[in-house]
Amino acid sequence: MPSSTSRSSGSGPRPLTAVGAATGLLTAYEPGDHWFFASPTRTLLAHGTRVEVPQDERPPAARVSELLAERRSGGDRAALVVGTVPFDRSAPALLAVPHTVSWAPALREDPLIALPAPACAPPAGGWTVREVPTARQYAASVASAVRRMRAGEFSKVVLARTLELTSADEPDIPAVLRRLAGSDPGGYTFAMPSGPGRTLLGASPELLVSRRGSRVVANPLAGSAPRSSDLAEDVRRASALLDSAKDLHEHTVVVDAVRAALAPYCAHLDVPARPTLVRTATMWHLSTTLSGEVADPAVSALELAGALHPTPAVCGTPTARAREVIGELEPFGRGHYTGMAGWSDASGDGEWVVSIRCAEAQGRRLRLYAGAGVVPGSSPEAETAETAAKFRTFLDALGVEQ
Repeated sequence: MPSSTSRSSGSGPRPLTAVGAATGLLTAYEPGDHWFFASPTRTLLAHGTRVEVPQDERPPAARVSELLAERRSGGDRAALVVGTVPFDRSAPALLAVPHTVSWAPALREDPLIALPAPACAPPAGGWTVREVPTARQYAASVASAVRRMRAGEFSKVVLARTLELTSADEPDIPAVLRRLAGSDPGGYTFAMPSGPGRTLLGASPELLVSRRGSRVVANPLAGSAPRSSDLAEDVRRASALLDSAKDLHEHTVVVDAVRAALAPYCAHLDVPARPTLVRTATMWHLSTTLSGEVADPAVSALELAGALHPTPAVCGTPTARAREVIGELEPFGRGHYTGMAGWSDASGDGEWVVSIRCAEAQGRRLRLYAGAGVVPGSSPEAETAETAAKFRTFLDALGVEQ
Protein backbone atom coordinates (compact mmCIF):
# COMPACT_ATOMS: atom_id res chain seq x y z
CA MET A 1 0.00 0.00 0.00
CA PRO A 2 1.52 3.38 -0.94
CA SER A 3 2.09 5.63 2.01
CA SER A 4 3.74 8.99 2.54
CA THR A 5 3.68 10.96 5.77
CA SER A 6 5.63 13.58 7.64
CA ARG A 7 7.65 12.13 10.50
CA SER A 8 9.38 13.78 13.43
CA SER A 9 10.19 13.42 17.11
CA GLY A 10 7.11 15.48 17.91
CA SER A 11 4.17 17.20 16.27
CA GLY A 12 4.19 19.93 13.69
CA PRO A 13 1.14 18.70 11.77
CA ARG A 14 2.44 18.91 8.21
CA PRO A 15 0.41 16.19 6.50
CA LEU A 16 1.39 15.16 3.00
CA THR A 17 -1.26 14.27 0.46
CA ALA A 18 -0.11 11.03 -1.16
CA VAL A 19 -2.87 8.55 -1.79
CA GLY A 20 -2.77 5.92 0.93
CA ALA A 21 -0.96 8.06 3.51
CA ALA A 22 -3.78 7.93 6.05
CA THR A 23 -4.63 4.27 5.51
CA GLY A 24 -0.92 3.55 5.69
CA LEU A 25 -0.83 4.90 9.24
CA LEU A 26 -3.99 2.97 10.08
CA THR A 27 -2.53 -0.32 8.89
CA ALA A 28 0.79 0.40 10.65
CA TYR A 29 -0.90 0.60 14.05
CA GLU A 30 0.03 -2.07 16.61
CA PRO A 31 -1.23 -2.30 20.22
CA GLY A 32 1.11 -1.70 23.11
CA ASP A 33 3.34 1.25 22.27
CA HIS A 34 1.35 2.97 19.51
CA TRP A 35 -1.20 5.77 19.70
CA PHE A 36 -3.56 6.18 16.76
CA PHE A 37 -5.91 9.14 16.36
CA ALA A 38 -7.88 10.09 13.25
CA SER A 39 -10.13 13.13 12.95
CA PRO A 40 -12.00 14.82 10.07
CA THR A 41 -8.91 17.00 9.51
CA ARG A 42 -5.86 14.74 10.01
CA THR A 43 -4.49 11.32 10.99
CA LEU A 44 -1.81 10.71 13.62
CA LEU A 45 0.25 7.66 14.53
CA ALA A 46 2.70 7.97 17.42
CA HIS A 47 5.17 5.33 18.56
CA GLY A 48 7.22 4.73 21.70
CA THR A 49 7.41 6.71 24.93
CA ARG A 50 10.05 9.40 25.20
CA VAL A 51 8.76 10.61 28.57
CA GLU A 52 5.51 10.18 30.52
CA VAL A 53 3.60 13.17 31.84
CA PRO A 54 4.22 13.14 35.61
CA GLN A 55 1.37 12.41 38.02
CA ASP A 56 0.65 14.97 40.73
CA GLU A 57 -2.23 17.02 42.13
CA ARG A 58 -2.17 19.59 39.31
CA PRO A 59 -4.63 19.40 36.39
CA PRO A 60 -3.31 17.50 33.35
CA ALA A 61 -3.07 20.72 31.31
CA ALA A 62 -0.68 22.32 33.80
CA ARG A 63 1.56 19.25 33.89
CA VAL A 64 1.55 18.94 30.11
CA SER A 65 2.31 22.64 29.62
CA GLU A 66 5.31 22.44 31.95
CA LEU A 67 6.65 19.27 30.33
CA LEU A 68 6.29 20.58 26.78
CA ALA A 69 7.96 23.87 27.75
CA GLU A 70 10.90 21.86 29.12
CA ARG A 71 11.07 19.82 25.92
CA ARG A 72 10.95 22.97 23.83
CA SER A 73 13.69 24.69 25.82
CA GLY A 74 15.79 21.56 25.36
CA GLY A 75 15.49 21.85 21.59
CA ASP A 76 12.53 19.54 20.97
CA ARG A 77 10.36 22.24 19.41
CA ALA A 78 8.00 19.79 17.76
CA ALA A 79 7.10 17.83 20.91
CA LEU A 80 3.51 16.88 21.60
CA VAL A 81 1.58 14.90 24.18
CA VAL A 82 -0.88 12.17 23.27
CA GLY A 83 -3.08 9.94 25.41
CA THR A 84 -6.25 9.57 27.44
CA VAL A 85 -7.88 11.17 30.46
CA PRO A 86 -10.39 9.09 32.48
CA PHE A 87 -13.97 9.96 33.38
CA ASP A 88 -12.97 10.42 37.04
CA ARG A 89 -10.94 13.61 37.11
CA SER A 90 -9.12 12.42 40.25
CA ALA A 91 -7.86 9.24 38.53
CA PRO A 92 -4.46 9.22 36.77
CA ALA A 93 -4.37 10.42 33.17
CA LEU A 94 -2.24 8.39 30.76
CA LEU A 95 -0.35 10.99 28.73
CA ALA A 96 3.09 10.79 27.16
CA VAL A 97 5.51 12.46 24.77
CA PRO A 98 6.09 9.81 22.08
CA HIS A 99 9.39 9.06 20.37
CA THR A 100 8.05 9.52 16.86
CA VAL A 101 4.91 11.00 15.33
CA SER A 102 3.67 10.54 11.78
CA TRP A 103 0.95 12.68 10.23
CA ALA A 104 -1.28 12.22 7.21
CA PRO A 105 -4.45 13.82 5.84
CA ALA A 106 -7.87 12.78 7.10
CA LEU A 107 -8.97 9.21 6.47
CA ARG A 108 -12.09 10.47 4.69
CA GLU A 109 -9.84 12.15 2.07
CA ASP A 110 -8.00 8.90 1.32
CA PRO A 111 -9.62 6.90 -1.50
CA LEU A 112 -8.17 3.69 -0.08
CA ILE A 113 -10.35 3.91 3.03
CA ALA A 114 -13.33 3.09 0.81
CA LEU A 115 -11.89 -0.36 0.11
CA PRO A 116 -13.59 -3.05 2.21
CA ALA A 117 -11.77 -3.67 5.49
CA PRO A 118 -10.78 -7.27 6.11
CA ALA A 119 -13.36 -9.20 8.08
CA CYS A 120 -12.53 -9.87 11.71
CA ALA A 121 -12.10 -13.62 11.98
CA PRO A 122 -14.25 -14.93 14.85
CA PRO A 123 -12.16 -16.40 17.67
CA ALA A 124 -12.05 -20.16 18.10
CA GLY A 125 -15.16 -21.12 20.04
CA GLY A 126 -16.74 -17.72 19.42
CA TRP A 127 -17.42 -15.06 22.04
CA THR A 128 -18.88 -15.48 25.51
CA VAL A 129 -20.99 -12.39 26.21
CA ARG A 130 -21.97 -11.12 29.67
CA GLU A 131 -24.12 -8.05 30.32
CA VAL A 132 -23.09 -5.83 33.24
CA PRO A 133 -25.73 -4.85 34.27
CA THR A 134 -28.33 -6.91 32.42
CA ALA A 135 -30.77 -5.06 30.18
CA ARG A 136 -33.50 -5.63 32.81
CA GLN A 137 -31.32 -4.25 35.61
CA TYR A 138 -30.33 -1.27 33.47
CA ALA A 139 -33.97 -0.44 32.73
CA ALA A 140 -34.70 -0.59 36.47
CA SER A 141 -31.86 1.87 37.13
CA VAL A 142 -33.25 4.24 34.49
CA ALA A 143 -36.71 4.02 36.10
CA SER A 144 -35.19 4.78 39.50
CA ALA A 145 -33.33 7.80 38.12
CA VAL A 146 -36.51 9.11 36.45
CA ARG A 147 -38.43 8.88 39.73
CA ARG A 148 -35.71 10.78 41.57
CA MET A 149 -35.55 13.48 38.90
CA ARG A 150 -39.30 13.96 38.99
CA ALA A 151 -38.95 14.39 42.75
CA GLY A 152 -36.49 17.24 42.08
CA GLU A 153 -33.26 15.52 43.20
CA PHE A 154 -31.33 16.31 39.98
CA SER A 155 -32.03 17.25 36.36
CA LYS A 156 -30.19 14.69 34.20
CA VAL A 157 -27.92 11.69 34.54
CA VAL A 158 -26.14 9.61 31.91
CA LEU A 159 -26.30 5.91 32.76
CA ALA A 160 -24.17 3.32 31.02
CA ARG A 161 -23.96 -0.43 30.76
CA THR A 162 -21.34 -2.82 29.41
CA LEU A 163 -20.95 -6.00 27.43
CA GLU A 164 -18.02 -8.18 28.44
CA LEU A 165 -16.85 -10.35 25.53
CA THR A 166 -14.43 -13.17 26.30
CA SER A 167 -12.87 -15.66 23.90
CA ALA A 168 -10.27 -18.39 23.82
CA ASP A 169 -7.99 -16.19 21.70
CA GLU A 170 -6.93 -12.56 21.97
CA PRO A 171 -8.90 -10.35 19.56
CA ASP A 172 -7.17 -8.86 16.52
CA ILE A 173 -7.16 -5.24 17.71
CA PRO A 174 -5.65 -3.74 14.50
CA ALA A 175 -8.33 -5.47 12.41
CA VAL A 176 -11.09 -4.14 14.69
CA LEU A 177 -9.61 -0.64 14.46
CA ARG A 178 -9.54 -0.80 10.65
CA ARG A 179 -13.19 -1.82 10.54
CA LEU A 180 -14.17 0.94 12.98
CA ALA A 181 -12.34 3.51 10.86
CA GLY A 182 -13.84 2.19 7.63
CA SER A 183 -17.39 2.37 8.97
CA ASP A 184 -17.10 6.11 9.72
CA PRO A 185 -13.96 7.65 8.16
CA GLY A 186 -15.32 11.16 8.76
CA GLY A 187 -15.51 10.65 12.53
CA TYR A 188 -12.92 10.27 15.26
CA THR A 189 -11.17 6.89 15.49
CA PHE A 190 -8.63 6.16 18.20
CA ALA A 191 -6.60 3.38 19.81
CA MET A 192 -4.38 4.17 22.80
CA PRO A 193 -2.84 2.44 25.81
CA SER A 194 -5.17 2.64 28.82
CA GLY A 195 -3.04 0.78 31.35
CA PRO A 196 -0.63 -2.17 31.54
CA GLY A 197 -1.70 -4.63 28.85
CA ARG A 198 -4.86 -2.63 28.07
CA THR A 199 -5.95 -0.71 24.98
CA LEU A 200 -8.81 1.77 24.64
CA LEU A 201 -10.14 1.89 21.09
CA GLY A 202 -13.25 3.38 19.58
CA ALA A 203 -14.99 5.47 16.96
CA SER A 204 -16.35 8.54 18.70
CA PRO A 205 -18.73 10.92 16.91
CA GLU A 206 -18.17 13.67 19.48
CA LEU A 207 -15.47 16.35 19.45
CA LEU A 208 -14.99 17.72 22.96
CA VAL A 209 -12.82 20.61 21.76
CA SER A 210 -10.11 21.47 19.25
CA ARG A 211 -7.80 24.46 19.02
CA ARG A 212 -5.88 25.44 15.91
CA GLY A 213 -4.14 28.75 16.24
CA SER A 214 -6.65 31.01 17.96
CA ARG A 215 -9.70 29.14 16.62
CA VAL A 216 -11.67 26.95 19.03
CA VAL A 217 -14.36 24.44 18.03
CA ALA A 218 -16.56 22.24 20.22
CA ASN A 219 -19.25 19.90 18.96
CA PRO A 220 -21.46 18.52 21.75
CA LEU A 221 -23.92 15.76 20.88
CA ALA A 222 -26.98 14.93 22.97
CA GLY A 223 -30.28 13.44 21.93
CA SER A 224 -30.09 10.26 19.86
CA ALA A 225 -32.11 7.85 17.77
CA PRO A 226 -31.10 4.48 16.26
CA ARG A 227 -30.66 4.33 12.48
CA SER A 228 -32.85 2.07 10.33
CA SER A 229 -31.83 0.00 7.32
CA ASP A 230 -35.09 1.10 5.65
CA LEU A 231 -34.51 4.50 4.01
CA ALA A 232 -38.00 5.86 4.62
CA GLU A 233 -37.95 4.79 8.27
CA ASP A 234 -34.44 6.19 8.71
CA VAL A 235 -35.57 9.59 7.42
CA ARG A 236 -38.65 9.46 9.66
CA ARG A 237 -36.50 8.78 12.72
CA ALA A 238 -34.17 11.66 11.88
CA SER A 239 -37.09 14.04 11.44
CA ALA A 240 -38.70 12.88 14.68
CA LEU A 241 -35.44 13.46 16.55
CA LEU A 242 -35.29 17.06 15.34
CA ASP A 243 -38.83 17.58 16.67
CA SER A 244 -38.51 15.63 19.93
CA ALA A 245 -39.14 17.91 22.92
CA LYS A 246 -37.39 15.46 25.24
CA ASP A 247 -34.25 15.25 23.08
CA LEU A 248 -34.16 18.97 22.30
CA HIS A 249 -34.31 19.73 26.04
CA GLU A 250 -31.51 17.25 26.72
CA HIS A 251 -29.44 18.84 23.95
CA THR A 252 -30.03 22.39 25.19
CA VAL A 253 -28.79 21.47 28.67
CA VAL A 254 -25.51 20.24 27.19
CA VAL A 255 -25.00 23.17 24.82
CA ASP A 256 -25.66 25.68 27.60
CA ALA A 257 -23.06 23.95 29.79
CA VAL A 258 -20.46 23.95 26.99
CA ARG A 259 -21.15 27.62 26.28
CA ALA A 260 -20.75 28.52 29.97
CA ALA A 261 -17.47 26.58 30.25
CA LEU A 262 -15.89 28.00 27.08
CA ALA A 263 -17.07 31.62 27.28
CA PRO A 264 -14.50 32.74 29.91
CA TYR A 265 -11.69 31.61 27.61
CA CYS A 266 -12.98 33.14 24.37
CA ALA A 267 -12.90 36.63 22.91
CA HIS A 268 -16.12 35.66 21.17
CA LEU A 269 -18.12 32.47 20.84
CA ASP A 270 -20.71 31.64 18.18
CA VAL A 271 -23.52 29.28 19.22
CA PRO A 272 -26.18 28.29 16.64
CA ALA A 273 -29.76 28.73 17.79
CA ARG A 274 -30.87 25.22 16.82
CA PRO A 275 -29.13 21.86 16.50
CA THR A 276 -28.54 19.96 13.30
CA LEU A 277 -28.25 16.21 12.72
CA VAL A 278 -25.11 14.09 12.69
CA ARG A 279 -25.24 10.46 11.61
CA THR A 280 -23.00 7.49 12.21
CA ALA A 281 -23.43 4.00 10.82
CA THR A 282 -25.78 3.14 13.70
CA MET A 283 -27.15 6.37 15.22
CA TRP A 284 -28.63 9.82 14.58
CA HIS A 285 -27.51 12.55 17.00
CA LEU A 286 -28.54 16.13 17.64
CA SER A 287 -25.43 18.25 17.10
CA THR A 288 -24.37 21.84 17.72
CA THR A 289 -21.00 23.21 16.60
CA LEU A 290 -19.74 26.08 18.76
CA SER A 291 -16.83 28.09 17.38
CA GLY A 292 -14.84 31.03 18.64
CA GLU A 293 -11.44 32.62 19.22
CA VAL A 294 -9.36 32.21 22.36
CA ALA A 295 -8.76 35.44 24.24
CA ASP A 296 -5.38 34.26 25.57
CA PRO A 297 -3.07 32.35 23.18
CA ALA A 298 -1.49 30.63 26.19
CA VAL A 299 -4.70 28.64 26.79
CA SER A 300 -4.12 25.20 25.29
CA ALA A 301 -6.54 22.74 23.77
CA LEU A 302 -6.05 20.47 26.80
CA GLU A 303 -6.85 23.30 29.22
CA LEU A 304 -10.07 23.99 27.31
CA ALA A 305 -10.87 20.26 27.35
CA GLY A 306 -10.31 20.16 31.10
CA ALA A 307 -12.71 23.05 31.59
CA LEU A 308 -15.39 21.13 29.67
CA HIS A 309 -14.84 17.62 31.03
CA PRO A 310 -17.18 16.00 31.85
CA THR A 311 -20.05 17.63 29.98
CA PRO A 312 -23.69 16.83 30.81
CA ALA A 313 -23.64 14.69 27.63
CA VAL A 314 -21.69 12.00 29.50
CA CYS A 315 -22.35 12.81 33.16
CA GLY A 316 -25.48 14.84 33.88
CA THR A 317 -26.50 17.92 35.78
CA PRO A 318 -25.82 19.15 38.38
CA THR A 319 -22.45 17.54 37.69
CA ALA A 320 -21.49 16.63 41.25
CA ARG A 321 -24.85 15.04 42.04
CA ALA A 322 -24.94 13.23 38.70
CA ARG A 323 -21.51 11.74 39.47
CA GLU A 324 -22.84 10.44 42.78
CA VAL A 325 -25.87 8.88 41.11
CA ILE A 326 -23.66 7.21 38.51
CA GLY A 327 -21.60 5.72 41.34
CA GLU A 328 -24.78 4.45 43.00
CA LEU A 329 -26.45 2.95 39.93
CA GLU A 330 -23.61 1.70 37.69
CA PRO A 331 -22.14 -1.63 38.93
CA PHE A 332 -18.74 -1.06 37.26
CA GLY A 333 -15.99 1.52 37.05
CA ARG A 334 -15.99 3.62 33.88
CA GLY A 335 -12.22 3.95 33.65
CA HIS A 336 -11.45 5.83 30.43
CA TYR A 337 -14.97 5.44 29.02
CA THR A 338 -16.58 8.92 28.81
CA GLY A 339 -13.17 10.42 29.44
CA MET A 340 -11.26 12.04 26.60
CA ALA A 341 -8.62 11.00 24.10
CA GLY A 342 -6.43 13.12 21.85
CA TRP A 343 -3.29 15.20 21.55
CA SER A 344 -1.87 18.66 22.29
CA ASP A 345 1.36 20.24 21.09
CA ALA A 346 3.73 22.84 22.49
CA SER A 347 1.94 25.69 20.70
CA GLY A 348 -1.33 24.78 22.45
CA ASP A 349 -3.02 23.30 19.39
CA GLY A 350 -4.75 19.96 19.75
CA GLU A 351 -7.84 17.82 19.41
CA TRP A 352 -9.70 16.03 22.23
CA VAL A 353 -12.72 13.80 21.72
CA VAL A 354 -15.14 12.23 24.16
CA SER A 355 -14.27 8.55 24.64
CA ILE A 356 -17.58 6.98 23.63
CA ARG A 357 -18.50 4.19 21.18
CA CYS A 358 -15.45 2.52 22.61
CA ALA A 359 -14.16 -0.65 24.26
CA GLU A 360 -11.21 -1.63 26.39
CA ALA A 361 -9.23 -4.67 25.34
CA GLN A 362 -7.20 -6.70 27.81
CA GLY A 363 -5.93 -10.14 26.94
CA ARG A 364 -8.83 -12.31 25.79
CA ARG A 365 -11.46 -9.85 26.99
CA LEU A 366 -13.18 -6.88 25.40
CA ARG A 367 -15.40 -4.65 27.51
CA LEU A 368 -17.82 -2.59 25.41
CA TYR A 369 -19.53 0.51 26.81
CA ALA A 370 -22.74 2.33 25.89
CA GLY A 371 -24.76 4.97 27.71
CA ALA A 372 -27.87 7.09 27.37
CA GLY A 373 -28.90 10.46 28.75
CA VAL A 374 -31.75 10.09 31.24
CA VAL A 375 -34.08 13.03 31.83
CA PRO A 376 -37.50 13.24 33.52
CA GLY A 377 -39.24 12.36 30.24
CA SER A 378 -37.12 9.25 29.61
CA SER A 379 -38.55 5.78 29.06
CA PRO A 380 -36.56 2.85 30.52
CA GLU A 381 -37.38 0.75 27.46
CA ALA A 382 -36.29 3.47 25.03
CA GLU A 383 -33.01 4.17 26.84
CA THR A 384 -32.19 0.46 27.00
CA ALA A 385 -32.87 0.18 23.27
CA GLU A 386 -30.62 3.21 22.64
CA THR A 387 -27.69 1.58 24.43
CA ALA A 388 -28.26 -1.62 22.44
CA ALA A 389 -28.10 0.41 19.21
CA LYS A 390 -24.89 2.11 20.34
CA PHE A 391 -23.28 -1.27 21.05
CA ARG A 392 -23.77 -2.07 17.37
CA THR A 393 -20.87 0.20 16.37
CA PHE A 394 -18.45 -2.20 18.02
CA LEU A 395 -20.37 -5.42 17.54
CA ASP A 396 -20.54 -4.79 13.80
CA ALA A 397 -16.77 -4.23 13.73
CA LEU A 398 -16.35 -7.57 15.47
CA GLY A 399 -18.92 -9.35 13.31
CA VAL A 400 -20.92 -10.25 16.41
CA GLU A 401 -24.69 -10.64 16.41
CA GLN A 402 -26.19 -9.20 19.60
